[in-house]
Amino acid sequence: MNETSKNQKLNELKAQSRLGGGQARIDAQHKKGRMTARERLDLLLDRGSFREVDPFVVHRTTDFGLDEQKYMSDSVVTGWGTIDGRLVYVYSQDFTVFGGSLGEVHAEKICKIMDMAMKNGAPVIGLNDSGGARIQEGVVALGGYADIFLRNTMASGVIPQISAIMGPCAGGAVYSPALTDFIFMTRNTSYMFVTGPDVVKTVTHEEVTQEELGGASVHSEKSGVCHVAADSEADTLYQIRKLLAYLPQNNMEDSPMFPNSDDPLRMDEALNNLIPSDPNKPYDIKDVINLIVDDGSFYEIHENYAANIVVGFARLGGHSVGIVANQPAVLAGVLDIDASEKAARFVRFCDAFNIPIITFEDVPGFLPGTFQEHHGIIRSGAKLLYAYCEATVPKLTVITRKAYGGAYCVMSSKHIRSDLNLAWPTAEIAVMGPDGAVSIIFRKELENAADPIQRKAELVAEYKEKFANPYVAASRGYIDDVIEPKETRPRLINALAMLSNKRDGNPAKKHGNIPL
Repeated sequence: MNETSKNQKLNELKAQSRLGGGQARIDAQHKKGRMTARERLDLLLDRGSFREVDPFVVHRTTDFGLDEQKYMSDSVVTGWGTIDGRLVYVYSQDFTVFGGSLGEVHAEKICKIMDMAMKNGAPVIGLNDSGGARIQEGVVALGGYADIFLRNTMASGVIPQISAIMGPCAGGAVYSPALTDFIFMTRNTSYMFVTGPDVVKTVTHEEVTQEELGGASVHSEKSGVCHVAADSEADTLYQIRKLLAYLPQNNMEDSPMFPNSDDPLRMDEALNNLIPSDPNKPYDIKDVINLIVDDGSFYEIHENYAANIVVGFARLGGHSVGIVANQPAVLAGVLDIDASEKAARFVRFCDAFNIPIITFEDVPGFLPGTFQEHHGIIRSGAKLLYAYCEATVPKLTVITRKAYGGAYCVMSSKHIRSDLNLAWPTAEIAVMGPDGAVSIIFRKELENAADPIQRKAELVAEYKEKFANPYVAASRGYIDDVIEPKETRPRLINALAMLSNKRDGNPAKKHGNIPL
């Protein structure tokens, strides 16, 4: 065979590999409104940057007639490329080959890419579109899943791991995405569940569709499994590119710097008028965030889940930061089970990847009630407390209004190693709200008062004057400064610069025991 023939054979084999399960199955994928594995990578990565690994790999199984069904590259496409010029490693499951099912070589390809990502300190992105384990390969397929799970765990906190659910993701397949840092889903075309509708019907007699059981809306609003839900595959991939711009390549790098034209000394008068005069009246904390961060560049995570707390990424003075903020517009910003766990996970991610944490606090306390107590609000609240205590990155806190009770302690207070704690003049820092405090402190006096209602109103007014302000806490150094709201942006940017060389640590130990 001459050189021309050899090159021709190479090109023919590569063309065959690119076809996956064949044109008919590619057409079937398109008819479902879904892209192929390679089309998704083309859209995710910078144009022309993808370099494939293992395009000639085929499975080794001979049982159940599989020896007569071999497809080059098997059922997953793997390699590396760039996003905005930065290296990433990727794998994209190919539904046109055995329904994207995971077998021995499929798992080996993913493991190879994950090992490369760890050695070279770059993010790994998995595009999941799979019918699950390849049943014909039996326990070998299950072992392949476990090999991936181990790598997910070892990579946690070392390199960013992102999963996009682009189709089905069921059974044991869900645990690899669940071990990664962020999960993206596409509405109406992707779903995740441990057991499918048929099994649910058999065991519990519930009639439920795939979308109702584990669609993007369910996981982004109810379970919290999904961090970002998008309306199309293209938007899902765009959102991943957008997120990566806020993240370092690995845990040894600082958060990315993006110079911009937004004046670091900018003060916005609108901030001075955002807090209602009535302390019980809500406002949207996102309005505060958007007026402070660079160019309103707030990328929210878990937007529709536990909306009483807001988390996401932004830039301040060009630096990537993580933001945690109580949301007075939802449940008065109270902390409950879901909000505590949502914020705790986010804080730990930021700490793992050297991203400073900015906390905007307006919290009346923890949500009371039998449901919360019976389902472990104590344990969940302790998770958030643990996360803040453990974090060693720069931590800045701004109390905009209420900071009551144990929630004051939990929300990055000075006592748990926050570096700079600022308060607006509207801040109220106390064990509890004036009404509840007066009812307890002056219970006997109110019982004996000629006009209990009038007397209580007088006592509440006195309590507000004395305690419903930031100055008692400031007099003890629990608040570093009280500032006008409009000063917040330049003060935070200055503090980030001041803390740029911060060094902090935790006691030597294998790992702590977070209250899971």
